[in-house]
Amino acid sequence: MGKEPTELALRSPDHPITGSPDSLITGSPDSPITASPACSKLVRVTFMPANRTVEFYLGRLPYAEHGKEGSLLDVALNFGVDLDHACGGACACTTCHVVVKKGEELLSAMEDDEADKLDSAADLTLHSRLACQTKIIRAGEVVVEIPAWNRNLARE
Repeated sequence: MGKEPTELALRSPDHPITGSPDSLITGSPDSPITASPACSKLVRVTFMPANRTVEFYLGRLPYAEHGKEGSLLDVALNFGVDLDHACGGACACTTCHVVVKKGEELLSAMEDDEADKLDSAADLTLHSRLACQTKIIRAGEVVVEIPAWNRNLARE
């Protein structure tokens, strides 16, 4: 008796940002799970402490006109996540400061302008980044924390 492969569909809602054809993940109890190329470009970003997770395909977000294209700020704006950015994403302030908790290897390297600006950021850590300058360059899972002082500004 042969075993039929098990198919699970990863559904993308019919949405202008995430809308794309369904991707299939296939596998069976005797073989590893494999993903279609579209699925391998899936990016999942979680904004803490709100625990708000958004998913999209790498390179498929429309540019929200703030920060670098494909940046954490761009993702936040596309999905309606409150993230203050007083300078409009021009790397001229630190209000979009986030702390990367997971997925640093999926993000662009820090450039000198960002490093210089972060020197004046409140609550600076070794994992601090400016969301406007931090581009997602590889698919996978990223978790960032918006510091408490920034969350308070975003609500006002």
